[in-house]
Amino acid sequence: MRFKRFGASLLVTGLALLGTASPALAHSELKSSDPARGASLATPPTQIKLTFSGPVTLADQNPIQITGPENASWTVGRAEVAGTVVTAPVQAVGPAGEYTLRYKVTFEDTHATSGSVKFNLSAPAPSPTSQAPTSSQAPASSAAPAPQAGETTPEDLVPTWVWIVLAVAVVVAGIVVALRFIRRKD
Repeated sequence: MRFKRFGASLLVTGLALLGTASPALAHSELKSSDPARGASLATPPTQIKLTFSGPVTLADQNPIQITGPENASWTVGRAEVAGTVVTAPVQAVGPAGEYTLRYKVTFEDTHATSGSVKFNLSAPAPSPTSQAPTSSQAPASSAAPAPQAGETTPEDLVPTWVWIVLAVAVVVAGIVVALRFIRRKD
């Protein structure tokens, strides 16, 4: 009988833990990108596309930046959002090498995030004089550099820590209850 109660209390504790932890795991994220992470391109793209696992809005006026070797900075046009997809026209400049696409978006749950996608150009991009810019393109911001992938803001940490502390408290409470049942039977 005492093992049934102990097992039941552990089951209830586990279910409570899963119920409280699942919102912390529900944050949306980048599902795919074009260019893809780690891709090696023979020619630079004229448009970038980011697909997220949930609806997004743009975090600021310059949500996308692309930089590369020798301080190359691509011109990124006005980004457009269609549900879970962000697209923007780009005008590439710079030598062959590794480029980093940085993005900043806000998810439907008001969770702001930033990240990056690295890809390679196997040949230099044409010089800006050989490409005619379109009217929808605007220069990329030369403001402070975008956060690196994996960096978080204080707003990102608060909800995660709250859920972790709550989950630990539920587990500890379940263990205390289980131990009391066992001691009463002895």
